[in-house]
Amino acid sequence: MKPQLRKVSTSPAHSFSVRRDTVPQVNNRWHYHREVELIHFAKGHGTQFVGDSIRNFGAGDVVLIGANLPHYWSFDNRYVKQEGMEEADIRVAHFNDDFWGATFLDLPENTAIKQLLCTAKRGIAISGKARSAVQKLLGELLVTAGAKRIILLMEALTVIAHADDVCLLSSVGFHPHFQRGENDRINNIYDFALQHFKRRITLDEIAEVAGMSSNAFCRYFKSRTGKTFSQFLIELRVGNACKLLIENNMNVKQICYESGFHNFAGFHKYFKQLTGKSPLNYQKTYFC
Repeated sequence: MKPQLRKVSTSPAHSFSVRRDTVPQVNNRWHYHREVELIHFAKGHGTQFVGDSIRNFGAGDVVLIGANLPHYWSFDNRYVKQEGMEEADIRVAHFNDDFWGATFLDLPENTAIKQLLCTAKRGIAISGKARSAVQKLLGELLVTAGAKRIILLMEALTVIAHADDVCLLSSVGFHPHFQRGENDRINNIYDFALQHFKRRITLDEIAEVAGMSSNAFCRYFKSRTGKTFSQFLIELRVGNACKLLIENNMNVKQICYESGFHNFAGFHKYFKQLTGKSPLNYQKTYFC
């Protein structure tokens, strides 16, 4: 797959970018950039792709994305359709890991931050007290000028570097492939899967979307993502089931079929494999 290289604009008056978005980019695609990204979803829900990781994201989530790590935030339809659209609230900072100078991170006091930025090349989800602290610091960054901006960013990174409640997203074996000629192929695959995962998707069907033969598609998808397309679909379906369990508007059997599973035994098996819990125990844990 070829993620798109994105250029992140920075004002001449600033050494790094901080912004607030209330309307997600409808054309957000599988992309990467030289800049490290620190993002807080104050409002908004959807599916998050970071390297070879697939999971839901929701209000309150804070994620640190390292340099050149491909990622994609696919917001739920209610945030991207024009009519009746709900407003999102995203606070995001982009910065080069050497914007403070080529040797700054080599100072002994900055060892923890230097290690953090290296680890962030797998993507880091932050939770607990650290998440609350970073949310507050990103909010302050939006309205701060001068040298205090750099201090606040350093504070946020220091909090994450010393946090215990963090989760690495992409697997250690994930290596992005930047090959010519692939362009939007992976985007087409992801978009089609997100739109149709609730029904059966045949191998011939998804191979046609990718513009490949079935055998070539299987080799391509496994070599680029580290998983089969069937595994990818199961992760999408379990992720959707997790979201529906949290919303608590359906019973478990309804959620099974609404998430694209066609028998309850298979749903229960895959759900427990991926989450470590049965659907009911997952729901009870969330509401305890």
